[in-house]
Amino acid sequence: MSETTYDPNPAPDPIPASGRDSLSTRIPVPEHTPAAPRKRPDGGGNKNGRNNNGILLVVLGAVFMALLDSTIVNVATPAMRTDLHTTGSALQLIVSGYTISYAALLITGARLGARNGYRAIFLTGLALFTAASFACGLAPGAGPLIGARVVQGIGAGLMIPQIYSLIQLSFQGAARARALSLYAAVVALAVVVGQVAGGLLVSADLWGTGWRPVFLINVPVGLALLAAAARLLPREVAPSPKGLDLPGVLTLTAALLLLVVPLVLGHEQHWPLWTRLCLAAAAPVFGVFVLVERAVARRGGAPLVPGRVLGSRDLVCGAGSLFFGMAGYAGFLFAFSQHLQSGLGESPTRAGLTFVPLAVGVAVGSLTWQKLPARSHRAMIAAAWALAAAGYLGIALVMRTGTQGGLALPALQLVVGLGMGYTTSPLLTLALSGVDPADASDASGVLTTVPQIAQVVGVAAYGSVFLATADRASSAHALYMTALPIAAGTLVSALAVVPLLRRRA
Repeated sequence: MSETTYDPNPAPDPIPASGRDSLSTRIPVPEHTPAAPRKRPDGGGNKNGRNNNGILLVVLGAVFMALLDSTIVNVATPAMRTDLHTTGSALQLIVSGYTISYAALLITGARLGARNGYRAIFLTGLALFTAASFACGLAPGAGPLIGARVVQGIGAGLMIPQIYSLIQLSFQGAARARALSLYAAVVALAVVVGQVAGGLLVSADLWGTGWRPVFLINVPVGLALLAAAARLLPREVAPSPKGLDLPGVLTLTAALLLLVVPLVLGHEQHWPLWTRLCLAAAAPVFGVFVLVERAVARRGGAPLVPGRVLGSRDLVCGAGSLFFGMAGYAGFLFAFSQHLQSGLGESPTRAGLTFVPLAVGVAVGSLTWQKLPARSHRAMIAAAWALAAAGYLGIALVMRTGTQGGLALPALQLVVGLGMGYTTSPLLTLALSGVDPADASDASGVLTTVPQIAQVVGVAAYGSVFLATADRASSAHALYMTALPIAAGTLVSALAVVPLLRRRA
């Protein structure tokens, strides 16, 4: 069934017919069926372009803050380890605990927004995220910090799924395509900017607070966004009859925990029996999740992942490509951050600034890929993944001897950034391009969830490789041994796009 929304700015689609085959414009969205909207107290809609720009600033600011928090702690983890006297496994849980709860709730968060109003659920998630950030900044130990990070992820899981719908509600045609492209660029940039911001905040040691400002900075920003969102976000949303599929949420969360927790704790505890049993059980529980989804569909319910959505080859290939690529990216950022500070003794500021060329590459790729001919987009994605894989290997090779990499390091960082920029943004639109408009909401939920799960798995799996190798060898050798499987996984991302190359963009 189509998601029903009310567009306060009805207007003809301004995209010329000659441009409709480009990945940058072939973004399916729920059909706009006229409905009786709930009137705002002022009786108006968002007819003012400046109001729509304000909406875009609010939602992009929120998504930037939420995604920043998935990586900003990477540079801060050495300081946390010293201050909290914690273990490497606890550090991985501090990083991954946020993303686990975030990823598990994304599709359910989208359903809650459709049922109860995108604006209301967005504000609820933003408020919860802001409060949990405050709790993270005041956490007295690793346990409370992990718990607060999980709550922070729940807030993000409620907030982020509303972004697509709020953009669809507020923009049309070419304006909507531009807004979604900016969204994709923010997604890619936030992951890298988090590394830089984390380093600057930790080194600043504001009022002797050490690592805590990486969380506390969210409090004033979150409060400002809450005030702006309450004033600007549209209320005109028709309710959706879709259910929440709690059995699906519980089964998917259980499968993720069975996979991630032993990967995080196993190397430090020398792989006891329980870790091996959990890993062995993960695949069957994912199978149970599939069965649960089919049962929900047979009963006439609304499964988290409708079977017909997975019938789209664009979606399956695009999601698979995103998974392997983002897992490697997150794992590399974690391992490289550890090596810069623990292995080379870099300050948090210098370690964070090391990632600037990577951020530049991501920005350039994200904002320029649409300028390439539409027919080349699929081949561009495959080539860019291969470029990123080469960059990972190059960085590991130039730093293998324990040096700081010289001028080759920023050049190779730029290569990795360009590879990510020319893949992440176009993959988001490629994966949605073959989905029926009626299924666009569910497909968007799947596509938003996959990179988050990938980051959890990447930090857990590749982070374990790095930490385990660093226990018995140099940090530089550990980085090299971690980069090898990361590069191989990134090449798998390129291969995942190959079945789509024979289709015209």
